[in-house]
Amino acid sequence: MISFKQLPIEAKAAVAAGVVFFSMVLSRSYLAEKLDFRTRRWLLRLQMALFANTLMLMGSLHVWRSTVTTFTRSSAASSFCFMLWKIAVFMFLALAHSSFFTLLFLVAEEPYFFSLAAYTCLGAYIILIFFLFTLGSVEQAYKFLAGRGAKAGTGNKNRTALKPVLAVLLTVVLTVVGLLNASQPPTVNSVEIPVHKLPSTMNNLKVVLLSDIHLGPTVGKTKLAMIVRMVKALKPDITVIVGDLTDAEAKLIRPAVEPLGELNSPLGTYFVTGNHEYYTSDVSNWFELLKSFNIQPLHNENVKISSPKSASDCFCLAGVDDIEADVLHYSGHGMDLKKALKGCSSEHAIVLLAHQPIAAKWALQERPDINLILSGHTHGGQIFPLNAGAYLLNPFFVGLYKVGQNTFVYVSPGTMYYGIPMRLGSRAEITEIILRSP
Repeated sequence: MISFKQLPIEAKAAVAAGVVFFSMVLSRSYLAEKLDFRTRRWLLRLQMALFANTLMLMGSLHVWRSTVTTFTRSSAASSFCFMLWKIAVFMFLALAHSSFFTLLFLVAEEPYFFSLAAYTCLGAYIILIFFLFTLGSVEQAYKFLAGRGAKAGTGNKNRTALKPVLAVLLTVVLTVVGLLNASQPPTVNSVEIPVHKLPSTMNNLKVVLLSDIHLGPTVGKTKLAMIVRMVKALKPDITVIVGDLTDAEAKLIRPAVEPLGELNSPLGTYFVTGNHEYYTSDVSNWFELLKSFNIQPLHNENVKISSPKSASDCFCLAGVDDIEADVLHYSGHGMDLKKALKGCSSEHAIVLLAHQPIAAKWALQERPDINLILSGHTHGGQIFPLNAGAYLLNPFFVGLYKVGQNTFVYVSPGTMYYGIPMRLGSRAEITEIILRSP
């Protein structure tokens, strides 16, 4: 029987990831009632950071072997430049691994440079892993098809050296492009959506949709103030924020949230939770903070939005808690569509705010009379190559979808970004939705 010491280091990392994951399950199941709230919150976030790092360790070993070990037998291995390269690769990997810990120690009104550098390295790390794997697969396929898998010659050595060089060059180019793309203000996307049973007096009602701002290590007050200015310039009747506003505790980041107090939509500003609000374990304090800025959380509840022209004309605006609350067993929270739509008559139009597209799908299965659902969560994949995974995992990916005869779902690609200050294959968006009466 093979002992733990005899296992390859990748296998040891996998075992470590399994142990951390098991500890997360145990702590949620058996320690939840024995630990005070603050300790439980820190333990959960620390476990998540450790779990991500143990998983990344396997990829980091592959990166090191591909970009450093491969060249140790070359003539340049003893040069000063190669020593600098080894240091650069080590620092790159160290920064990428440290990114998950910035949520614990480096959150303030504005992002720290270290946090921006760490998350940039994390984004580049993901891209680099993808290209190393893809080019490696192409190389193996070529060897197999050419019938030269067992031969080792100069050509093979050159191709082996070319693979990491090409992967690094592609990563650098795409990282720069991604950083430049994410540094631009969100685009304003105007969408007209017909809403069945919307009163004619509410035709052309303007709703501005925000989602996935992710105030935290890499998004701060300056960017939020820019978003608020752009929203105010659109002069919406209603503003809605469909989750993942934050990645930090309310008291730590309160100064960064202050620009939200300038939102003054005449028919109100509304908020529903996303999965990241529950990762902060501070939802109650966030609700109170948002209320102080005249933003109304819809905690499995609804409001009647009346027409400015006729008080008797209205539609039902409802919001549900994010489905992650159920997974985390977050006390007092969880998606409850029946409660959220209580009092919403099918004689009036129903608009639902639900952070995740999967929640939108579940809602329509239970209540097909919902006319419009506004969601976020996917970020449009945010960066290549994560786009493909986000597309496959969500029933609605990004943009406008028609479901049945009278129902639409709109999924925002996000107003900012999560952690990694990059966007590849997606663009941050403020959505201006014009509701049309049939």
